[in-house]
Amino acid sequence: MKLIRTMTALVAVAAVLSACGGGSDDVGKELGLTNPQIHFIHAIPSGPALDFIVNGTAPSGQTNVAYKGVTNFTNINTGSTSVAYAATGTTTALASGTFPNVAKGHEYTVLALPGSSAPDIGLIDDPFDKGLLSNSARLRAFNASANATNLDLYLVQSTNTNIAGMSPTMAGVAFKNAVPPTGQDSIYVSGGTYVLIATVAGSKTPIFQSTSFTLSNNADWLVTSVPIAGTLSQLVPGQIHLLVAQNGNTSTPSVELTNTLTGQ
Repeated sequence: MKLIRTMTALVAVAAVLSACGGGSDDVGKELGLTNPQIHFIHAIPSGPALDFIVNGTAPSGQTNVAYKGVTNFTNINTGSTSVAYAATGTTTALASGTFPNVAKGHEYTVLALPGSSAPDIGLIDDPFDKGLLSNSARLRAFNASANATNLDLYLVQSTNTNIAGMSPTMAGVAFKNAVPPTGQDSIYVSGGTYVLIATVAGSKTPIFQSTSFTLSNNADWLVTSVPIAGTLSQLVPGQIHLLVAQNGNTSTPSVELTNTLTGQ
């Protein structure tokens, strides 16, 4: 009888969320019922196509990923999980890492990153602690740009892009790090029409200002700064792209925002 009551409650919550624009997948993640999910982002400019490897095997849909490519989520098992990436068609890992305790309901991101002497790897564990009745959008940033080692990101209404009196939405995003950091939940914002502005941390001078875009309710975004490809561009401070990984199994897992600033 207790099991029946529990299942009835879950069905009721799912019905409410569906009416509010949410989905049963969000319900399962919040309750820690769904399988953990993982995906991959290629953020090495001028790097070769890559295969993403989980516990020694490249999952379906996680191979031949080009620079700025983002894969859709794939399910993984719980427990200690090793991850790596290799040049497509090879089995020699260019960089590797471990998630020591993969848990149900969590989202995991692995990023191929440039390193000072060899390729590097970035790891994000997102516990997906979204409220059951929330339809807010989720947002997190990661800095994969060695030529912009510490960034402030401002998510502003498209009708007001003057950030002089504003605090950063995600402040001090250091190279090879996420804000909020791995292991903490994403931030939550209302859906709307926005502009994303990036500055060097502590500065109010934009180095990137996007065109306006729609951030939908219940969206799940990871905004990653990546250096502009090309030997010279990678070395010029502030020459970055902003790449959006639209988390979840979508037909368009990535969107590159357009920089409106001249000379960028």
